Amino acid sequence: MIIEPVRRGPVWATAHPDGRRALVRSAVEAVRQRGPVPGPRSVLVIGASSGLGLAVRLAAAFGSGAATVGVCLERPGAPNRTGTAGWYNAAAVEEELTTAGLPGRTVVGDAFDDGVKERTARLVAEEFGGVDLVVHSLAAPRRTDPVTGRTHRSVIRTIGDPFTEKAFDASTGSVRELTTSAATSEEAADTVRVMGGDDWARWIDVLDRHGALRRGVRTVAFSYIGTPWLAPTYRDGTLGRAKQHLEDTARSLDRRLAADGGRAQAAVMRALVTPASQVMPVQALYTLLLTRVTREAGLAENTGDQARRLLDHLFHEPLAPIDARDRIRLDDVELRPDIQAEVHRRWEKVHDAATLAELGDLDAYRRLTEELHGFGVDGVDYAADTDPVREIPRSLLIH
Repeated sequence: MIIEPVRRGPVWATAHPDGRRALVRSAVEAVRQRGPVPGPRSVLVIGASSGLGLAVRLAAAFGSGAATVGVCLERPGAPNRTGTAGWYNAAAVEEELTTAGLPGRTVVGDAFDDGVKERTARLVAEEFGGVDLVVHSLAAPRRTDPVTGRTHRSVIRTIGDPFTEKAFDASTGSVRELTTSAATSEEAADTVRVMGGDDWARWIDVLDRHGALRRGVRTVAFSYIGTPWLAPTYRDGTLGRAKQHLEDTARSLDRRLAADGGRAQAAVMRALVTPASQVMPVQALYTLLLTRVTREAGLAENTGDQARRLLDHLFHEPLAPIDARDRIRLDDVELRPDIQAEVHRRWEKVHDAATLAELGDLDAYRRLTEELHGFGVDGVDYAADTDPVREIPRSLLIH
């Protein structure tokens, strides 16, 4: 079939397998060009098919030669429709690992499900002798509690009063006013159950029970703080409450793992263009401005850069700032006073597509969002008849 980009607002309905394969290869080459660094021997990445999770898997495998196991929930292609970009990412990663002679497995299943946890833990213990790094990188709209069977849904809401601010309109590429409504107490609690630390702790429980955690294991999960003036939409809202729970979970897990020389920490990352960030219009506008400001300051970072910094800190040189809550602060560039001041200055001036193009990284944002789904990639023939069905080598599919 001829695969064309189809999107509905920020949500993409198609993905191109050849485009994503080319971009995964490019990311692998970028890791190799940085040269080898000390790192983990084996890694489990929960949420490994896109964004930071994918970047960590690539950095560990191709930068440190680690054995990697990635867990993801993605949809395969069929003769008459494409799979998800994450499915094609996982297929491309396994192809690259096989070519390089690196050990790896991809588990396709719902990471929230206890059965997936059990089978993954057995695989890790039996095939790899355990892991010395566990990365929890899930951003999901819903989670079914394995004990109660109840499905909880996460929402992007404020806590307290509604909040009105500028936002990026993905449909028009312009700026509009958006009111983020206030969450009910049940919505806030449900968001914590989906995006908080419960599932992370449950993974560690299952892995430990199966002997899949090596002595001195490190585990991290990703958090975010962001700029103070948009706190109602994130850090002071439902997502922020979930991240606070995740950070509290990190401290609890850290106390537990310390007895065997292990560590658990939350890593606070900077705002980036990822599949998860595209569904947050206020945050997307902020990221458009931030990426332009940091690029002009010579401080640009992508997911690969952040992943490399994280692994360097954990296994090579612990140079990242650590705050009073024992969080690894990889948002240090984003929150530099001079960077924040310039982003805020531009925020006050941006009001339409023209000013956004002048003050933000609109063209780069459009290119990145296309690339996330395999489109707009140099060297890919988009007019060619393309098979949307791609297999993930060495995969374990759990339905």
